[in-house]
Amino acid sequence: MVVKVYGTVRAACVQRVLACLLEKGVDFDVVHVDLDAGEQKRPEFLVRQPFGQVPAIEDGNLKLYESRAIIRYYAAKYADHGPNLLGSGLEERAMVDQWLEVEAHNFNDLIYTLVLQLVILPQMGEPGDLALARSCEKKLEKVLDVYEQRLSKSSYLAGETFSLADLSHLPGIRYLMNEAKMGHLVTERKNVNAWWEDISNRPAWKKLMKLAGH
Repeated sequence: MVVKVYGTVRAACVQRVLACLLEKGVDFDVVHVDLDAGEQKRPEFLVRQPFGQVPAIEDGNLKLYESRAIIRYYAAKYADHGPNLLGSGLEERAMVDQWLEVEAHNFNDLIYTLVLQLVILPQMGEPGDLALARSCEKKLEKVLDVYEQRLSKSSYLAGETFSLADLSHLPGIRYLMNEAKMGHLVTERKNVNAWWEDISNRPAWKKLMKLAGH
């Protein structure tokens, strides 16, 4: 069965889902949603995602939204396909969940604000709030210092194997490195940089970057 993914392949949250599907070898079709035209806010899309955001998926009778819920679902549904992305055993699974929560609550919002102020608003012809961006950069430095410490003790965030915890960071760090031109936050931290080099060179992510035209 082919999974329908509603969104655009260039959107970070959609990329989180597609990276997981590619890791697991799951066939998918991206049903394009034009974010610039506001299609995600139209009534026919709000039936799928009532908050007017992408992605949303259809898998048979299942309709699901929120990218981290979607990747947890597919990592569990296809547990015996491709790499184990959920962790082995109760403790490792708890660590994967912990770092997914860290990504969602301590990392993602800072990246989103930085990209909005430094990239998206200027592209729309509006000035970004540079003071806000600078404040987010300072906070992100402290977050990545925590990552640096963690990654001095293990190869990946949840342990010694690649998991959803690492995968979930891929779209945000790519935006940080490229569009936001803030790659120094990664490259200045030896362990974070080695981790990024590792996870961003995974075949599934490289395939997705080709699909996205990056």
